[in-house]
Amino acid sequence: MGGMRFSAGLEYSYADDVKKMAESIVNALSLGYIDLSRLGFVRSRGSRSRQAVARIHAVGRAWEAAFNIRPMYLIEVISERFDRLSQQEKEKVIIHELLHIPKGFSGGFVPHGRGVNRRRVDEMYAKYIEKSILFRC
Repeated sequence: MGGMRFSAGLEYSYADDVKKMAESIVNALSLGYIDLSRLGFVRSRGSRSRQAVARIHAVGRAWEAAFNIRPMYLIEVISERFDRLSQQEKEKVIIHELLHIPKGFSGGFVPHGRGVNRRRVDEMYAKYIEKSILFRC
């Protein structure tokens, strides 16, 4: 899995496993406002971040205007931390990042606090597990 190397040893590669996880979560939780065709996924290696496990990025409004494109988001997982997590914790991380996407899919972000917090992630994770079990039956 070759990646693209950018500044100071930071390397990005496409994260198909994260895409599949996010698709499963979006579908199970009926998060229809999330346009999966405008959501990208990368795994980074070499990050100097001390705590982040994942990040969400949006195409800037200036880029949207200049290239006449609709809002797009990118979920980046930081390999050194994300890949060591249990499957449950990985799923919770992806739920957390998806919660940052506003219902209007407008290119903005929902901040930490009422919209994105551990309680909400845990509630949505419980629903995800419940729906996943129903889908398997």
